[in-house]
This record gives sequence, structure tokens and C-alpha cells, in this order.
Amino acid sequence: MTTDERPQVHLFTDGACAGNPGPGGWAYILRHERSGKEKEGTGAAQLTTNNRMELMAVIRGLEALREPCDVTVFTDSEYVGKGLSQWMSKWKSNGWRRREGAEWKPVKNDELWKQLDQLTGVHRVSYKRVAGHSGHPENERCDQLAVQAYQQFLKDAKGCAAAASD
Repeated sequence: MTTDERPQVHLFTDGACAGNPGPGGWAYILRHERSGKEKEGTGAAQLTTNNRMELMAVIRGLEALREPCDVTVFTDSEYVGKGLSQWMSKWKSNGWRRREGAEWKPVKNDELWKQLDQLTGVHRVSYKRVAGHSGHPENERCDQLAVQAYQQFLKDAKGCAAAASD
């Protein structure tokens, strides 16, 4: 298959955190452009940051694809967007380090950026910025799903703790 024959996919993503760090959730919506078929995915973590959840949403969305695709990522995260479009190639060429003043420091969340780098080697990825909480339907849906994911995670954790103390 040539790259011109690749399926065109839109990947809408969001991450949410209750505290930063705190419990967090991520969500994505994948939409195959030709068929309109959609798939949603969510997940949560006990102690994380909003940036990690934003990255996880993109990573899990790309991992859900079964073949190489042309993917447009829609995100309200400047961190993810600029990372994909501007920073990642520089970080990679600098051994996953970034310059902070006169010092070189490790890239934050480098293990997630490395996963994303591998996935962008499979899929041709571009990014479009979406203003958060602006009424964009898919972004609003992803925000709801991400919040629900960490709320359910917290609810399940409380249930496990209560059962363990019985």
C-alpha cells in the first residue's frame, strides 16, 4: 500500500486530572473519514499529571489503529501539539534531552514521547489545535470521557479499599 492509499483518520483526544499531580484520565475518539465509523477509548491512572494523560490519549488512539494511517490529531494540549510538530525531532536528536539555560536536562515524560515517536514512524501524523472548552463536540466528548474514567477509577479504588477492610 502506498502512503496515498492509507486510510484517513481523525483522532480527537483529551486528558484530565483532579490535581496536578493527582488522579487522571484520558480519552480518544477515532474516526475513519471515509466510512464515518468511530471508536472510543479511555483509561485512568492513580497519580499522574495532565500532560501525561494528554500524551496517553494520543498514544492509545494511535495504538488502536490496525494498519498504517494518515492521522490528524485534534488536541487542546499545546504540549502535545508542539511536541509532535516542533520539539520531538530536536529532543530525539539530542538524546531525549532539552536545554534548560546552560544545562541539558532529560525530557519530561520521555518514555511516553519515545512511544509516540515509534507510533509516528508507523502512521503519518499531523496535528490541529482545538481550543479547550470551546464547544468543539469531539473535544467536549473526550473531556467528559476522561473525567468519567478517573472518577470511575477512584470509585473502584474506594470499593477495593472498603472490601479489603471488611
